Amino acid sequence: MGRRKLGLEVNRPGRTLGDPDISIPVAQDLLKVKGVPIRDPEVSYYSREFPLESFSLTESASAVWAEKEREKVSPEISKLYSDYQKKILPWVDKLADISKRSPSVSPDGTDISNAVRAKARELGYGEVGFVRFDKRYIYSSRRSHVRQDLPSAICLAVEQDYVKTQEIPGITAEKAQGDAYLKQAELSVKLAEYLLQSGYSAQISGPVWHFGPLIPMFVQAGLGQLGVNGQLLSPHFGSRARLQILITDAPLSYDSPVDYGIYKLCETCQICFMRCPGKAIQAQRVWFRGVEKNKLISRRCRPVMTRFSGCGICIKVCPVQKYGMAPVMEHYLETGEILGKGSDDLEGFELQGKGYYPSGKLPSFDREFFDMPEGTQQDLALEELNTQLSTSGDLSAMQKEEIWTRFRQRVEAGASKERRIVDMGMDIDV
Repeated sequence: MGRRKLGLEVNRPGRTLGDPDISIPVAQDLLKVKGVPIRDPEVSYYSREFPLESFSLTESASAVWAEKEREKVSPEISKLYSDYQKKILPWVDKLADISKRSPSVSPDGTDISNAVRAKARELGYGEVGFVRFDKRYIYSSRRSHVRQDLPSAICLAVEQDYVKTQEIPGITAEKAQGDAYLKQAELSVKLAEYLLQSGYSAQISGPVWHFGPLIPMFVQAGLGQLGVNGQLLSPHFGSRARLQILITDAPLSYDSPVDYGIYKLCETCQICFMRCPGKAIQAQRVWFRGVEKNKLISRRCRPVMTRFSGCGICIKVCPVQKYGMAPVMEHYLETGEILGKGSDDLEGFELQGKGYYPSGKLPSFDREFFDMPEGTQQDLALEELNTQLSTSGDLSAMQKEEIWTRFRQRVEAGASKERRIVDMGMDIDV
């Protein structure tokens, strides 16, 4: 296709502390938008009239289904998730306690952006950015938990182990994901302690317990752009970045969104769309809640995730994740092509029990494979109650009482306060 004209070069800090800065060349024909296309009034409208809610709550019926199904089809992965939950839940409480603490000294009011960025990088964060904390992206059930006096968000990304991530899907990659979340928890406590010792308050979102979706603020901070796979494509880690934010009242200078060329590159690439085993990724963007994006179909995603070690094929086959943003953009600038596209090195994957799928080949599933409950546990219990009552004919008083007892038990179980980690740390269900 031939060499492209250079549009701009984006300079970013090196991958780890002490590494030289990198330069990412963006071809002229890939330039489209800084960050993502957004209709700000629409975002505000939906936040006000139809507030966001955690997927772990709105789709709790499928989360419980997945937990039981995973125990049947992959006991090893099920045990890994159970062990991880025991490790991460104490951190959830520890992170929550941070927001209740008062600073240990009086602040001097000077901008501490450089100091916070340096401290975060020293601790081991790979990406650091500062933005206004956008309260429109708070889950409805968590609004009462989020402090209203902390105006700024520190966006922080930790790299999930590269080598282990390439083993997707499988237990090795799932362990790497859990390890990254545990590392996030430890580092965020240390950074929050630093802020408290500097005279400023902090509250932590993630890992596991999130205020709401984080990607919009990461994009606003210039730490990447939204990919077709629905994930942040960051300069060094692609979709291998694990995200969290700290909100604070520390005086910070805000960053700005960047056009890395990802918006247009993804239109040309489409590998994650083509390689998704469940066909859960849509090729065409739509406007949703004020943002133009590729929507995912959860009912075609979760059954695959559940039965094949968390899946993650959309992470594995992304060239930005595999090779890094700079090499991908350099290759496109020179050739007009996507680095690795069409090769087994990038696109090949194996599903346990079904075999290896090279580039151009995909598994097939029966329609029943995607059958799973949707909505909340309470919704499912009511639906099953109605079905049972409408198909059981004349019932004795004792039979009616048994049905109602089972229904109440289902509803009470769904409303219980027992905490459950959903899908290896996507969120917590209460």
